[in-house]
Amino acid sequence: MYAERHTAFDTAHPLVPAVYATITIGLTMFAFQPVLIVISLAGGLLYECVYDGPRATVMSLRWQLPFILIVALVNPLFSASGSTELFRLGPRAVYLESLCYGCAMGGLFVASVLWFRGAAHLVPFDRVMTLLGNAAPTIALMISMSMRLIPRFVRQGKLVAAVQDVAAACAGHERSVNTGARDAVASRLRLSTVLMGWTMEDSLETADAMRARGWRADIRRTTYSRFRFTLLDALRIVVLVLAGCLCGAIAAAATGQYAFYPRMSELVLWWGYVPYAAWMLVPGVLHVREEARCQ
Repeated sequence: MYAERHTAFDTAHPLVPAVYATITIGLTMFAFQPVLIVISLAGGLLYECVYDGPRATVMSLRWQLPFILIVALVNPLFSASGSTELFRLGPRAVYLESLCYGCAMGGLFVASVLWFRGAAHLVPFDRVMTLLGNAAPTIALMISMSMRLIPRFVRQGKLVAAVQDVAAACAGHERSVNTGARDAVASRLRLSTVLMGWTMEDSLETADAMRARGWRADIRRTTYSRFRFTLLDALRIVVLVLAGCLCGAIAAAATGQYAFYPRMSELVLWWGYVPYAAWMLVPGVLHVREEARCQ
């Protein structure tokens, strides 16, 4: 028996965290301004820390931080724009503005990934089915399966990688440094092939199992729902929508006045960053509150 995981908005109707997650993801993906990106990234990391723990969050940064670095270094090679030249790679100049633009792009992508993962925590499978199970069962199934796919894909990848490492250790091969590097690349390519094959096979098995259990055999499916939409939930949604509109206006104003090219705009202290940061900290604070309440 698995212990129930407490989340933010535990006591609210599933529509409340769904509204929050939708607005937050929208703000994160469309607010391309350095301070707002840092705030969104910090809020996503905070929620991951309080939900999965600091150790698991730090381990997940092993690929997230290098990704930001890769995007930051690659962008100047494709976009030679700006006014502050740092150095030259042959005939191509590398500008500070292009480098900062790449860092912002990488940070925006990582922040979006964190908030998508946070949305999967805020609106788990049973709540998705509660929201869309009867109105749009196919869409509900697609959303819930997509939310489960990435965690299962990561777990299966770790399992396959561990098996490959054990097999290589048992073989006891002694290789040179260059050969070892080539073997490592070949091993990861085999890992990708195995995972793709496993994903397709698992999707076919899932489809067969659903067909055998009578999926869509009846027009209307029965569900058990323990969530009731109350007046308090309606008030929460109204507050979230109003606060989200405020944050959207702040994001639009901050993004509209900032430019990377030809010269980066100056960043100044602004009151709008405070409510925007408060919005991004909501799930982390609520999660800590729910954990303390249930202990």
